[in-house]
Amino acid sequence: MAALGLRVLDWHRLVPLTWARVTAQTPRLGEQRRAPALLLCKLTTASSGGGLGELTCVESGKHVQEPDCKTSLPWCPLRKQRAPVDGAPLEQEEVISSLLDMGFSGVHAHELLSIEPGIHLQQLLDIVSELILLGVNPEPVYVALKKSPQLLKLPVMRVKTRSSYLRKLGLAEGKLKRVLHCCPEVFTMHHRDLESIVRVLREKCLFTARQVTEILHRCPHVLQADPDELEYKFQYGYFRMGVKHADMVRTDFLQYPITKTRQRHMFLERLGRYQTPDKKGQTQVANPLLKDILRVSEAEFLARTACSSAEEFEVFKKLLAREEEAESESPMPGDESPSEDDADWEEEEL
Repeated sequence: MAALGLRVLDWHRLVPLTWARVTAQTPRLGEQRRAPALLLCKLTTASSGGGLGELTCVESGKHVQEPDCKTSLPWCPLRKQRAPVDGAPLEQEEVISSLLDMGFSGVHAHELLSIEPGIHLQQLLDIVSELILLGVNPEPVYVALKKSPQLLKLPVMRVKTRSSYLRKLGLAEGKLKRVLHCCPEVFTMHHRDLESIVRVLREKCLFTARQVTEILHRCPHVLQADPDELEYKFQYGYFRMGVKHADMVRTDFLQYPITKTRQRHMFLERLGRYQTPDKKGQTQVANPLLKDILRVSEAEFLARTACSSAEEFEVFKKLLAREEEAESESPMPGDESPSEDDADWEEEEL
């Protein structure tokens, strides 16, 4: 205890000397932050003879060096990221990260960058974002862009305008998924072409707005059809075959080529297996269902619906082609333009 008391008295005697020495060694204000650490080191050295002082000095050095370490460590990876010239790899990494956040897989995200090499990456993100906002999943968006890369070249405002038009037609969320998968050209087509198809369905074919939406959803390729051919296809099914509006929508009648429809329908007529319904919708024979006429393969159609052979059907198709060719060459009644003799005769009669 006596020895400990003597050490305490010695320490108190050394305090004024130590403070004076510290203030002499730190003349500038900028070095005042290091004064506590040096003070602690000197005090412990004077009091304990150096052993404990060295340990305290090392630990105090940690506190002195800590701000330097904190400022240097985080900057190391940033300097590595900014090393590439022009920052192109960094921009691609940001785009890929954004695509992953949207739900694309890593493979699809990298492939989207290579679909159109000359496209600006911001343009790519804008187009993809607009398609995702329509409620379409990343997988159909990837398939559509892979199938139709020209979508990436469209102005973003045009994509927004077309998206708004498709929403007005009822094609949004899940319904647009099939349209974009089967007919991605719906975004690259001229607006007047789309309007002409919708006008034919509404005004010429007299489908309701809900039926038009269902037709465009179930048969997206109708959007690329010729308006006149589409109207003729409807008239043939409605007047010659007796197919009602609801049946056309339910059976996807408008998606089948008119040549296929005419061949199979008229073949069944010649065989006596199909009859056009009267005004009351009645027939003397039981007409087969449309799905058994159009949805099946030719072999199944001949075996189950027509109950005929492939050779007989081939002969019929050749004869039908000749009949159609003869009809196209012969003038229709009323199409003949009046000749000069007819005009003179009319004048003499007057």
